[in-house]
Amino acid sequence: MESRVEGIRYGVGECSLGAIVVAATDHGVCAILPGDDAGAAVRDLRDRFPEARPTDDDAALAPVVAAVVALFEAPARGFDLPLDLRGTPFQQRVWTALREIPVGSTASYSAIAARVGAPTEALAVADACAANPVAVAVPCHRVVRKDGTLSGYRWGVRRKRALLAREASLRVEGQL
Repeated sequence: MESRVEGIRYGVGECSLGAIVVAATDHGVCAILPGDDAGAAVRDLRDRFPEARPTDDDAALAPVVAAVVALFEAPARGFDLPLDLRGTPFQQRVWTALREIPVGSTASYSAIAARVGAPTEALAVADACAANPVAVAVPCHRVVRKDGTLSGYRWGVRRKRALLAREASLRVEGQL
């Protein structure tokens, strides 16, 4: 994984699914980490970027945090802020494929593996989903088992189920 030591700032917000820590560099949003409490999410951020020593900057990041909270609450709005994603070339391909899954739809791990040119690598796709640093902006919650059932989610199956239910309700209401 690419390592860049640079300033990472973060802000904390709340949505209906819990606390959210949003971190950014000068290049874009590098982490969106939901959790049951902000302290645990900040520790996760610091673990992900130990060389950068992320600093709290709630005031400057308030508009970015607000955009992320809005994404969690109304995923059909989309997310148009720049991302600064750090990962292996395979993870980058998976994350790009995940961003192509339409709101209200799902895809299987094996379908994503095939889409990125690695049809036998469904488990590696699951690992890439688990390594995703930007919840919802890279919608790994839209990836399900081949039979359509839910599997694990880095930020809890309860959140995955809630996000998918929100998106499904938008489809039913004709908002998609």
